[in-house]
Amino acid sequence: MKTPKKLIKRLSAVLMAGVMSAAVRAEGVPSVSASSALLLDAGSGRVIFEKDTDTERPMASTTKIMTALIAVERCDLKETVTVPEKAVGVEGSSVYLYRDEKLTVEELVLAMMLESANDAATAIAIGIAGSVGDFAVLMNRRAEELGLSRTSFENPHGLDAENHYTTARDLAVLTAFAMKNETFRRIVSTYRSVIPMKNGEGSRLLVNHNRLLKSYDGAVGVKTGFTKKSGRCLVTAAERDGVMLIAVTLNDPDDWLDHRKMLDYGFSMIERVPLTGENGVAGTVSVTGGLSETVGYHSDGAVSADLVKGAHSLRTVIEMPHFLYAPVRAGEAVGRAVFYDGDIEIASCELYADGDVEMKKTKKTFFERIKDILGY
Repeated sequence: MKTPKKLIKRLSAVLMAGVMSAAVRAEGVPSVSASSALLLDAGSGRVIFEKDTDTERPMASTTKIMTALIAVERCDLKETVTVPEKAVGVEGSSVYLYRDEKLTVEELVLAMMLESANDAATAIAIGIAGSVGDFAVLMNRRAEELGLSRTSFENPHGLDAENHYTTARDLAVLTAFAMKNETFRRIVSTYRSVIPMKNGEGSRLLVNHNRLLKSYDGAVGVKTGFTKKSGRCLVTAAERDGVMLIAVTLNDPDDWLDHRKMLDYGFSMIERVPLTGENGVAGTVSVTGGLSETVGYHSDGAVSADLVKGAHSLRTVIEMPHFLYAPVRAGEAVGRAVFYDGDIEIASCELYADGDVEMKKTKKTFFERIKDILGY
């Protein structure tokens, strides 16, 4: 599945341009033990909290966020993968795959994201690209497309490697994008699953390593990670009342507590902001060729957005042709209102015609009248 370039460009602009990158300053800002940390409002792209977010660090198994994203974008989840020899016995976390065992792409992604299985990550990489090295090329290409300028991948699982690193900011950008993919989101929010073993001779119980899924209100993912070099790494997403926050920590000995503190702080900093009056958006647009020269338009009620508390630079842009061609029908979509906070799009709504505008009748030419008489 190809991701529209427009969507990639928009998300990267929201999260990377720095328009709203300064963290909100307020009382109660959490103190965390992580070397790098970031808390992001995924909807607006605003950073709520940050600590040393642009230092390049190893990220351990949070690497698998990119591996899973590529898998769900490129593959049919029901497609069967035959486990290659090179995926058997990979160092670190494992579901103990057997050579020539057959599993679906979805089963391997579940094993990778719940049990952090390095063997499953390797099987996915070889199944898609033919080798771990060639899959790393795909990972780096996708990172470039998403604007992750301080990220480099050498493998699909996150075991330590010289040119394998990211930043808290890049990892938040990647996660915010990945969570827009419904399949990715469903998998990383799964707490428990069962997949076959040895082509159905047995089964494997998968339990998600992310303990916040069961203990934090609204948690919906996404990935743990650890190596001696990287320390404890954690990416968490939580959603309440339509607001999704992404928390990232790298090298954090107290990550579970820190993520709770960051997310609690983040949700306390969200407020609903009205973007229109009670009646929504209304105006008029010119009509050509109609019995009326204009027609009114309206939105379907008021519009509001959940934003991070603080100063806002709100503006509305009406996207509509300079004029409409008759006939126009009541309720017909004629344009769109787009709402911005600074340069970041935060909401939009359709605009509808207030009433009918019939086409103006014109007098027939001499030749048209002759044709009518002759029956042409």
